[in-house]
Amino acid sequence: MSRLWAKKGWSTMAGSDRVQKHTGNRRCISLPWLVVLAALLMFLLATPGASAQAPPSEQCSQCHGGSGMSKALPNGEKLEVFVDPSAFSSSVHGKKLICSDCHTGYMGYPHPKRDIASLRDYTIAQYEVCKNCHFANYNKTLDSIHYDLLVKGNRKAPVCTDCHSAHNVTPPGRPRSHISQTCSTCHTAVYNEYGKSVHGRALVEEENADVPACTDCHGVHNILNSKTPDFHTDSTELCSNCHTNKAMMDKYGISTRVVQTYLNDFHGTTLTLRKRQSTDAWTDKAVCIDCHGTHNISRVDAPDSPVMKANLVKTCGKCHADAGDNFPAAWLSHYEPSPGKAPLVYFVKLFYTLLIPFMVVGLSIHIGVNLWRVITHR
Repeated sequence: MSRLWAKKGWSTMAGSDRVQKHTGNRRCISLPWLVVLAALLMFLLATPGASAQAPPSEQCSQCHGGSGMSKALPNGEKLEVFVDPSAFSSSVHGKKLICSDCHTGYMGYPHPKRDIASLRDYTIAQYEVCKNCHFANYNKTLDSIHYDLLVKGNRKAPVCTDCHSAHNVTPPGRPRSHISQTCSTCHTAVYNEYGKSVHGRALVEEENADVPACTDCHGVHNILNSKTPDFHTDSTELCSNCHTNKAMMDKYGISTRVVQTYLNDFHGTTLTLRKRQSTDAWTDKAVCIDCHGTHNISRVDAPDSPVMKANLVKTCGKCHADAGDNFPAAWLSHYEPSPGKAPLVYFVKLFYTLLIPFMVVGLSIHIGVNLWRVITHR
């Protein structure tokens, strides 16, 4: 064997398992170096730069990143299939999802054909993809007035992508005014009225986080029907969410007693009794929005405020048709009786506050003494 190896230019060394081929002064690469080179080659092949195939979303953007791409639909509408890569990458989904997570079955080309009659049909069919990740919020939408309208055949009722958009989804409430501006897409007249109110101006012009946006009163995903008796009676609780917050109200010099004073007067008391009956009938008891308005709420000292003294007769007349000029004088509004405001009411209340305990204690003593006399003289 050694002769055969010698003929071929190979040599063996006793006590060593290394085999070498002599070619002058050079030697062949040893086995450890071969292992190192193989590992380096595998590392280079595993890096993204070494792959000839782009990531899935980049593959899609090679076609759909070109502006002007659209698909003609049977009804003559055009479905825009252009997606701005930068807008998608900067969205809340850009770092977490790839195109095929929502558009399943479209990774190959040509894409499978789908029967899409109109743009609205595509939107309604596609929006349910959202529930794959947002199942809890999707379930809430099933209890909303929007979903009720959708199942009744109103194709204009908004779905997830109508409010949040599809590819450039941004965090909700950034900026906060964007919430109400989104609602204005359908509720334009209401938004215009709200935009002139004390709440709307503070939100749109100042981005004031203290004032309510649409979703603070109407709900987010489970949008309530504002024309139901329950929404009307529960509106006082909606108002109290902010108007009992002392830290918030102190910023604007508003008393947090407005809710309690309302509940203490005849309007609030009768409303409380009605709610305990748990009836679904509409109540004629005045709540906050009946006097102050709903979307057109103004400052209480504004000339056009419905609760200004000059306008109170008209405001009361909505419920009390026979209200005269002196009718509002019977109502203390949200004021609490004091020596400076309604002094007669204040002193009468103080008199009874002292008289009633005195009578109860005196009567108790009288009964006790009488019982003692009967027992001792029996």
